[in-house]
Amino acid sequence: MPILVDKAASGCRIHTGENYFDGKSQARLHRTGSEWIEIGLLNNMPDAALEATELQFLQLLSSAAEDHWVHLRFFSMPDIPRTERGQNHLTEYFHIGDLWKADLDGLIVTGTEPKAADLMDEPYWRTFTEVVDWAEYNTISTIWSCLASHAAVLHLDGIRRIPLGEKCFGLFDCEIASAHPLTAKLPSRLHFPHARCNESREDELTLNGYQVLTRSRKAGVDMFVRQQHSLFLFFQGHPEYDERSLLNEYRRDVVRFLRGERESYPIMPRHYFDRPTADAMTAFQRRACSERSETLLADFPAALAEPKLANTWLPLSVAVYRNWLSYILAQKIRHLTPSRYVASLRLGRAFAAP
Repeated sequence: MPILVDKAASGCRIHTGENYFDGKSQARLHRTGSEWIEIGLLNNMPDAALEATELQFLQLLSSAAEDHWVHLRFFSMPDIPRTERGQNHLTEYFHIGDLWKADLDGLIVTGTEPKAADLMDEPYWRTFTEVVDWAEYNTISTIWSCLASHAAVLHLDGIRRIPLGEKCFGLFDCEIASAHPLTAKLPSRLHFPHARCNESREDELTLNGYQVLTRSRKAGVDMFVRQQHSLFLFFQGHPEYDERSLLNEYRRDVVRFLRGERESYPIMPRHYFDRPTADAMTAFQRRACSERSETLLADFPAALAEPKLANTWLPLSVAVYRNWLSYILAQKIRHLTPSRYVASLRLGRAFAAP
């Protein structure tokens, strides 16, 4: 179903697939009697990934929404260092102060690239903890993605992320660890992208009352939850990634190596490239390590990789987000008084009125 995208600067637009339509002229597409799901996206991704992350979540939520309409609002945190490009893009977003006043059913909080060894030393830490505390009492459910999951459990229960000896990077097989509404109708075996240098470990999570939903023998905990006032869903991986995301991150790290911004050549994403592409990437690595120069970037074999990439995890990601939206909607209806619920069914007509 289409998504009603709400940005502070440009107002509301209807998103259908990869296209936008003017919200005022297309609002009557909303089926009378269906229930709105109010979702916020706090997009903390680095500048280069801001727009790609928007599109990934738009497409994922649109596929997962089925017969329900999602009203999606974009928010930003001011404490994350940005280039002029990033700052200009975020002028389209609602400010973090608008979040405290928003009447949301669900919230999605993305991670960002860590700069400090201790997350508590990040410039956005104080604001981030305020978001965690607000979400606990003001959402039905909140998703914490990758680094945001590590930061959230640190604030909630003092669980510190553990550095990995080698980056967890690529596509990893996972299995269902426990039954839950969020894993309903999922196959027993799944696979999702992961891209991180740290982890939250299962023994410490379960000791603090978290429930692990999916795990990987090679990547560790994948999805886990915490239920108190709000249902918090944590992803150590990236189900929202599109087929090029891992390639783009790998290329970014290769560029940093060629520029001398990192000492070691980055690990290739596992179980992602086909054999000819992997061989070409390995050959480029050997050359880069012997002729280290940014001029080599023109020969990076991205053009060989891109036509062969496929988002094989998309149906699984859609199923997880469909379960999440269904959970939110069920809880929302359950807690509405009869009069408020009847009034909520008229939202479509109210929005379409001139």
